Amino acid sequence: MFEILSDTFSDNGLIVSFALVGITIYFSYILSDKLTRGRVHGSAIAIIIGLLLAYIGGVNTGGDQGLADVGIFTGIGLMGGGMLRDFAIVATAFGANLDEIKKAGLPGLVSLLTGVIVSFVVGVFIAFAFGYTDAVSLTTIGAGTATYIVGPVTGTAIGASSEVIALSIAAGLIKSILTMIGTPFIAKYIGLNNPRSAIVYGGLMGTTSGVAGGLAATDPKLVPYGAMTATFFTGLGCLIIPSVLFLITRTIVG
Repeated sequence: MFEILSDTFSDNGLIVSFALVGITIYFSYILSDKLTRGRVHGSAIAIIIGLLLAYIGGVNTGGDQGLADVGIFTGIGLMGGGMLRDFAIVATAFGANLDEIKKAGLPGLVSLLTGVIVSFVVGVFIAFAFGYTDAVSLTTIGAGTATYIVGPVTGTAIGASSEVIALSIAAGLIKSILTMIGTPFIAKYIGLNNPRSAIVYGGLMGTTSGVAGGLAATDPKLVPYGAMTATFFTGLGCLIIPSVLFLITRTIVG
């Protein structure tokens, strides 16, 4: 019986993954209501549960894809992969109101530039503190701190080693996870409750998946606005970090 179920689940991996995510979200909202009286959004709890399941799956199988390494849950690798993620991010843009985007105006642009530069500088200082002194490594890890997409793009462009590129991806993933989990907790303290603030927040944080997940846990109506500027953040980072910021870093460190 178990073998039949295992084969069925493996052959219908994507359907199983949607069912698992649905069940997880259902129980997360129950926990949110019963244990926190709604103070911690159900989506935030679901994200934490997902991370725990990924950790358990990776530890038990010795793999590197979390729960997707378990045979009956292989569909999660597809569902959580880049294809559906990017499709969801692009699709959210169609829910944005152009008038609200125009209202952001200069603050939105400033948040993008500030977000990229601040993230990069923080990453460079962290890399330097851990012993990296060459411009290529510092720039690559700084780029990864911006987002885990900008890191490998920058590293490949300026000739970083595979180890440094991997570190840049790790830095970006940590930022994404922290943004995803932390956004619902800090939203009320920073006024993250309207499209304009979501646009600025997306520009400052930059990690598209982290911002989208965090805003979904805060207020789903804000997701299109934050995701849009976060996407611009990635594009801007890929443009100026391997060029302008790399040249500045090389000039400073030699």
